[in-house]
Formats: sequence, C-alpha cells, structure tokens
Amino acid sequence: MNILFLSLLDFNSLDERGIYTDLLRYIEYAGHTVFAISPVEKRNGGETRLIREETSCILKLKIGNIQKTNVVEKGITTVTLERRFVNAIKKYFGDVKFDLLLYPTPPITFCGAVEYVKKRDGAKSYLMLKDIFPQNSVDLGMLSTGGLKGLIYQYFCAKERKLYEISDRIGCMSQANVDYVLEHNSWLDAEKVTMCPNALEVIDKSVDSNTRTAIRNKYGVPLDKKVFVYGGNLGRPQDIKHLVACIDSQKEKDDVFFLVVGDGTDYDVMADYVTTASHDKVRLMQRLPREDYDTLVGACDVGLIFLDHRFTIPNFPSRLLSYMQAKLPVLAVTDANTDIGRIIEDGNFGWWCESDFVDKFVTVMEQVMHADLSIGQNGFEYMKEHYNAEKVAKQVLAEVERIRYK
Repeated sequence: MNILFLSLLDFNSLDERGIYTDLLRYIEYAGHTVFAISPVEKRNGGETRLIREETSCILKLKIGNIQKTNVVEKGITTVTLERRFVNAIKKYFGDVKFDLLLYPTPPITFCGAVEYVKKRDGAKSYLMLKDIFPQNSVDLGMLSTGGLKGLIYQYFCAKERKLYEISDRIGCMSQANVDYVLEHNSWLDAEKVTMCPNALEVIDKSVDSNTRTAIRNKYGVPLDKKVFVYGGNLGRPQDIKHLVACIDSQKEKDDVFFLVVGDGTDYDVMADYVTTASHDKVRLMQRLPREDYDTLVGACDVGLIFLDHRFTIPNFPSRLLSYMQAKLPVLAVTDANTDIGRIIEDGNFGWWCESDFVDKFVTVMEQVMHADLSIGQNGFEYMKEHYNAEKVAKQVLAEVERIRYK
C-alpha cells in the first residue's frame, strides 16, 4: 500500500525514535511505502522541501507557529492547516495514489486533507486519537461553552465531529479513551472505535552502575539520593504549579532529589521556583542531547507523570514509555478520569495518586521511599506485551485490511 501520514510532528527520517516514527518504520518493514507530511514551523526557518528515502518520502511543509506560542497565532495556524496540506498534496503528491491515510490528533483540522485524498484516491482513513479537543481546552479554562469563546468551541466541535465521521477507524490510546469517545459520541458505530495505544520499539535503556555514576556526576545529580525524574512538556496540561508544590513538600527530606528536564509554556513557573527555593533538592534543565537524556533517565530511580486534576478526558502521556524502556517504576499524579494510574498499579510497576491535593502526593511518596524499585522491570515486560510498536503496527494493518475488503 501507499500510505500517507499527516501530522504536526517535525521529523526528517523514519529512523528517528518516537511513537509515530517507530510505528511507521514497522509498517514500512511490512512492505508498504510511507509518504509523510512533517511540518516545519516558521520560527525554525527553512523552506518547503522533499526528503526521499528508499521506501519513504517526507515532505517538510513550512507552516506558521503552532507549538509553544500564543493562543492567537496557534489558532490562525491551526485553522489554515487544511488548506496548506491540501495544496501540498496536490503539488508534491499529485501523481501518487494513496491506499491509506494515517493521522493523529492534534490537530483536528485535517478534515479537508483527509476528505480530499479519500475522494481522489478512494483511500481508507485511520485516526490515531491522541488528543480529545476541544474538550481538553474547556477543562483547563482555555475555551468555554458560552460567549465568544463558546463560538470558537462550537467551531472546533464541528471539526471534531467531521473528523470522526470521515475516519474509517478511530484508534484510541486506552480503554478509558474508547469508553469516553463512545459515551460522548453516541452516534458513532462502536465497531469503528478500536485500541491503538502509544507504542515504541522495545529497546532496553536501563543503565549499569558505572554508567549511572558517570552520567549523574556529569550533570550534578547526587549519587546518594533517590532521584525522581520528570521529563517532557512543562505546560498547562501538566499543572506545573502542582508539580512545584509537590516538590516543595519534600524539601525537608534528605534522601530525595528531583530532576526536571523539559520545556513548555509554563517553564518559567518551574524556573522561578528553582531560583527562589530555599533548598537544593531540585535541578531544572531545559534540554539535553537525546542520547544523554535517555542515559540520564535510566540513571534515575523513579519516573514522574503529572496531569491537571481538572481533566474530564482520559489523557495518556507517551512519556510513560520512556520510563518503561529505562525500567524505572512510575509515580503518576493525575486526574481521576485517565486510566494510566490503574494500568500502572495493575501492572505492578508503580503508584498513582490524584492530582488535586498535595497531601495525597506526600502520602504516596512515603510508600515509594520504602518500596522495592526493581518493580521497574515489570514495566519493561508490560511494555513488550502492550506498547510494542511492532505489535501495534501489525494490529493497525490488520484493521486496515478488514475495512479495505469489508
């Protein structure tokens, strides 16, 4: 099959590591040809260009800024994506007949591009639902259901429904996501909604004692403390103020250290805390070379996941997988609607508490500090079984075969 992948992911080769490139690589291994549109934001410079590989082709499409920018610029770029993608497909892939479209959310504004290719080529379409928008923005107070923001909300609700309508399959990250989509979209055919979890190529990224010592020394991370690592986005969905409050609750503990590596719209909230804190139990780094980051994560003791307690939608952060690869147990501090905490606890590779009150974090930290951290191995085994990119690729292709010949 000729497969067209549409996303906001900025990548230059399928050999790069990530939940989408790993999946596409295994689809390519199965004998299919992958075409992808991978946008480049205006702030990063450069012009639209094609990158051709042996059995894939990546179009680096220049667009406006959409990540880590203000709401107005993000909104304009989001709304204009359809037109840009359709024009790019006509110009650069006009002579390619596609059999399948794969596309994740965000954004939900791929409708026009998906419709265009489906009508032109008779292609099937598979939505990988990684983001339930606009409800997530309502949860965080960024949009509302009334007033001027309500009009914007209704616009995006219409886009969301249209995207669900034109997708032949909707792949969800977890069972809680499946249940949510069907409950809030009763008009959907239940057979259309399936599981497509976040997945990576299974690679053991745990480290030995010598590497652990070397990388901790390199980045000034203490050797004599249990190190809790938070890696990833520092934005509103993660409720960085709550992360700060939880870290602050441990400032009197001598055997705890927090390492925060990431960037995002609320990076300054964490940076201000680190600057003004009356203790040295936390280290903040904005970015690291990928290899060093992976090694440093493997040299820590527990991985942290944070989500705002106001979410009514079941998010499932992909950073869980990097902790599982490193064989770290995981402490998830989230809302009660996601099932990530239940999965972690049922799989016996970590702990969960709700992210509404710091006292709950303090209580679960007492458990963690006296626990056997070798349960991180259970997470690695769980990943091999459930979040294995090779298995998920086979599952997606099997679903596609069913809808192609239905």
